[in-house]
Amino acid sequence: MSDCIFCKIANKEIPSNVAYEDSEIICFHDLQPQAPVHLLVIPKKHIESLDGAGAEDAAVLGGLLTKVKAIAAEAGLANGYRLVCNCGEDGMQTVKHLHFHLLGKRKMLWPPG
Repeated sequence: MSDCIFCKIANKEIPSNVAYEDSEIICFHDLQPQAPVHLLVIPKKHIESLDGAGAEDAAVLGGLLTKVKAIAAEAGLANGYRLVCNCGEDGMQTVKHLHFHLLGKRKMLWPPG
């Protein structure tokens, strides 16, 4: 999508601090971190949200989720991390491109919201 900020980051139209990238996903540092480590992991393909994902996206999303362990390890999150996906208005999804927040290097609180 031409007006999607995450698509522009994935297409290198907007610079970002990339932590990991392959042909299907890109992971970059959040500009407003909520933890000492706060990375965003996104599919390069524009998928609006989890609600917008279809069966044709299963391989990309499965690949993304299986890469999180290696991304977390590379980020030094050996003691644990939190992976968050906000979906829709009530879920506080502010960018309409499916993304996962990978948070770590501090004790997480519960309940989160």
